[in-house]
Amino acid sequence: MSEFRWDQVFARSVRSGAGDEITSILSQAGDDRIIAFSGGYPHPETFPRAAMEAGFANVLADPAALQYGPTGGLPGLRDWFSGWLGDHDGLRPSDGELIITSGGMEGLKLLTGCLLDAGDRVLVEGPSFMGAIMAIRNALGVIEAVPMDEHGLDVDALARTLADGRKPKFLYTIPDYQNPMGVSLSVERRHALVALARKHGLLLVEDVAYRELGYDGDRRPSLRTLAPDVVAQLGTFSKTFSPGLRTGWISAPAPLVAALSRAKQFTDQCTSPLGQLLLEDYGRSGGFDEGIVASRAFYRGRCEIMMKALEVHLPEWVRFTRPEGGFFTWLTLPGEVDTLALAERALAEHITFVPGSIFYPDARGRHELRLAYSRVPDEQIDEGVGRLARILAEITGKGL
Repeated sequence: MSEFRWDQVFARSVRSGAGDEITSILSQAGDDRIIAFSGGYPHPETFPRAAMEAGFANVLADPAALQYGPTGGLPGLRDWFSGWLGDHDGLRPSDGELIITSGGMEGLKLLTGCLLDAGDRVLVEGPSFMGAIMAIRNALGVIEAVPMDEHGLDVDALARTLADGRKPKFLYTIPDYQNPMGVSLSVERRHALVALARKHGLLLVEDVAYRELGYDGDRRPSLRTLAPDVVAQLGTFSKTFSPGLRTGWISAPAPLVAALSRAKQFTDQCTSPLGQLLLEDYGRSGGFDEGIVASRAFYRGRCEIMMKALEVHLPEWVRFTRPEGGFFTWLTLPGEVDTLALAERALAEHITFVPGSIFYPDARGRHELRLAYSRVPDEQIDEGVGRLARILAEITGKGL
């Protein structure tokens, strides 16, 4: 009898191990012994528990709360949120241009499933969100990274990449408070990017996961508002409502949304109606806008503590970004420091972070790392950075 071999049964996308990185980060979430700069989690203090408790009885009285719902989302939520986008970004999606998803990751799965065939070329920022890299790999796309700097995606580098004539299926970008670098795309580059996309017939997938969390409330124009004909906007309510209710959206040209709706029939069929009704109730009550203001102030405070700790403890030969919103800062170390090895050494001291190489589709980033400050208690941020600095001094011999 021949031995049963799972490696011969699994699909190529499963054999690749895509998803292991996020699984590893999530597994550290419940360990109170660790100062976890690894997971970019929203803080529980920003969750609207009181508002949800107040609205829960009303929501449950709606027969739709516990029933299957429309694949594209409940009409009430789509109406409220379309109006919200119109008021805040100046572009209200039509009925056929918005779909409610089960979080941002399902949105990525739907987009890559609808857009990619095996071997298709896809461009991402370098570095970029690891979940997007994994979703593209799972769809067997071929990924190339376009450089980033303190002003976001290097649009001139993108122009040179596109000049080779090999048209990508799409470019994935996070213009606002990017994960992992924490930087934002300048207004000038936003206009240049959409002009380049129109010139080359390039679809832009704009991830706005952190867009509402600018510490000063400043709103640069979204790519979707600037060029609705060539932009699909991917969003999540995990940072502004609750990650546990798994609710997000895609606003895109109608032909793409129609394809996404068909594809969603084969994922979860519909996003939780209960979560959608709770979100609509929260939004129409004014709590959504109030919660965003409070969250901005909360994370601004966390960021200030992190920046001060980095300034005090890190040596001058370590560079770090100064985010104006979101959850992350990005550290660049001397080239001889391998952050994968550093992560193992830090874990022994009960410190975690994400090594930079995870955020690239190639071999880059081994001397870079991401620190998330969104969920780490205030009093642990300084202690954690201090420990990390001492470890760096030990392994490099350079001192502090």
